[in-house]
Amino acid sequence: QVQLVESGGGLVQAGGSLRLSCAASGRTFSMYAMGWFRQAPGKEREFVAAITGSGSSTYYQDSVKGRFTISRDNAKRTVYLEMDSLKPEDTAVYYCAASSLFTTTPADFASWGQGTQVAVSS
Repeated sequence: QVQLVESGGGLVQAGGSLRLSCAASGRTFSMYAMGWFRQAPGKEREFVAAITGSGSSTYYQDSVKGRFTISRDNAKRTVYLEMDSLKPEDTAVYYCAASSLFTTTPADFASWGQGTQVAVSS
């Protein structure tokens, strides 16, 4: 397993941008697919984006396609989520997670960060 720490959340106006970072411990980071999930108050945790260990493939939830970009730097053991054209409905706690599978299912992710709050005002 890897330990994950998110950062970069905050308060932003609608239409603005934020970049989330997730720093991982351990020397096997490149072996893990990484995902970003989010959970809004009163709602279940939902998949946002995922990226393979090499970074060659990505996958997005339909509602964020064209606005969010997931990327990773294996040398820095960090995965990023660039969020543009933010909407109030993007407000949530955002979590990064690591999996041995390239998947969108939360149960397939064995390691999770503590989360970082993103709030988008209208």
